[in-house]
Amino acid sequence: MLGLMQEWPLLCHKILDHAALQHPHREVVSRSVEGPIVRTNYAELRKRALKVAQRLERDGFKVGDRIATLAWNSARHMEAWYGIMGMGGVYHTLNPRLFPEQLAWIMNHAQDQALFVDLTFLPLVEKIAPQVPSLRQIIVLTDSAHLPPSGLASFVAYEDWLAEADGDYAWKQLDEHAAAGMCYTSGTTGDPKGVVYSHRSNVLHAMIAVMPDAMGVSVRDVVLPVVPMFHANAWGLAQSAPMVGAKLVMPGGKMDGASIYELLDTERITFTAAVPTVWLMLLQHLEETGKKLPHLNRVVIGGSACPRTVTEKFERNYGVEVVHAWGMTEMSPLGTLCTIKPEYQDLEGAERLNLQQKQGYTPFGVEMKVTDDDDNELPWDGRTFGRLKVRGPAVSASYYGGASAEQFDADGWFDTGDVAHVDEHGYMQITDRSKDVIKSGGEWISSIELENLAVGHPDVQEAAAIGVKHSRWDERPLLVVVPKQGRNPDKADLLALFDGKVAKWWVPDDVVFVDEIPHTATGKIQKSVLRERLKDYRLPTDSSA
Repeated sequence: MLGLMQEWPLLCHKILDHAALQHPHREVVSRSVEGPIVRTNYAELRKRALKVAQRLERDGFKVGDRIATLAWNSARHMEAWYGIMGMGGVYHTLNPRLFPEQLAWIMNHAQDQALFVDLTFLPLVEKIAPQVPSLRQIIVLTDSAHLPPSGLASFVAYEDWLAEADGDYAWKQLDEHAAAGMCYTSGTTGDPKGVVYSHRSNVLHAMIAVMPDAMGVSVRDVVLPVVPMFHANAWGLAQSAPMVGAKLVMPGGKMDGASIYELLDTERITFTAAVPTVWLMLLQHLEETGKKLPHLNRVVIGGSACPRTVTEKFERNYGVEVVHAWGMTEMSPLGTLCTIKPEYQDLEGAERLNLQQKQGYTPFGVEMKVTDDDDNELPWDGRTFGRLKVRGPAVSASYYGGASAEQFDADGWFDTGDVAHVDEHGYMQITDRSKDVIKSGGEWISSIELENLAVGHPDVQEAAAIGVKHSRWDERPLLVVVPKQGRNPDKADLLALFDGKVAKWWVPDDVVFVDEIPHTATGKIQKSVLRERLKDYRLPTDSSA
């Protein structure tokens, strides 16, 4: 027997329809690339998205065509995004922090047909466009007054292009399983891999994200997605904010502490999300200026492990709740969030901070397990490390083109490549990437835990822990540190940080000071590069050195 409910496909344009109907005058505010703060609302954004869809179709683009975007978070980017999906196209968010050769490879792999690009990235596009034969139109997200001369073919100002459409258009009625968007992994090992989101997965992910014990965004919030749309859909905020009718503030390309603070203050932001490096810059700005955060209630921090000191300063000094989160491009991206269950609600001080160092527990819609190398499920005891695997309606079933098929099993589990443990109440903690875990004497050492302790030192800007060859123990940990400007941390003081906080055999054998640590295009530490640079390093504890 089947249910007698209506067929109502979960299509992304319905999110924007709802926002425009129920919250038509709710603002969408952008720091424009041209400079000024620009204000629009959900009703106007929908009208312009319809024009985008109409104009794309008029220009000969079809259902299933990949349409790339290379742009900061802005209302223009968002309306182009929804317009692409609404005409049945597949938005493909490109990460401008990748090398030009990587971008050209990705665009060719996806067979991108058109590109919406911000003025900032025109010099980059001029380098890569000739290498992408499938690319037949480039639309620059500006008006003719700001459009510079260029030798690019099929090159047009967005506002002129859009003005030729009247918006008399009906969204395409698609199967909810139809592709809506693409995003490529940063490709730290091998070629980048394409993740293809469906309309259904995007809508379900947005519904998951707004749950009270996930991101918990509501119509009463003012949301600042500092995390870019080219990082897994701005963690879904470009969909979940309009779904609930929250005011949306888009930061454009200015990510420094002073610029972020300006928006937090003037727009009275209540909710925001970004990677730890952004918040380190903001906290430094606050400490230097003595400014406060009277409006901000909650910040979600993910992308890499959140340093303990960031959580502590936000909550102790500014009264802002920190939600530590974990996810992946392959998960749309939310996997876990560290909100507080009743079992832990009485924790205070150091014990509460210890809990908040964990990445949290899964919302409904994400299943999780930890296994050994033979796929035997491991206990949730808060100690036993293993491979972290996930599945759910917004988790990839495969990569575009079938790459890395070994990460997906017959039961639908995706091997994340992370090493983690889970406690009795379901709180997961990442201890490493499987390729970054330090293996000493047959035992595993968490590089992430060592790094989080190291950045708690007042003279440390950033730290990375890597395994270095050792004649007796196979590997031992080496701490690589970037000092804060004008500071000269002492090795002995740094190593003393670990006393009583980790097992003695976890304590790094040495410290190396560097001017900078290499990062991927998504801001993650490139430990593979560090290991290569330091492959001949000999630890003082290695008697064979």
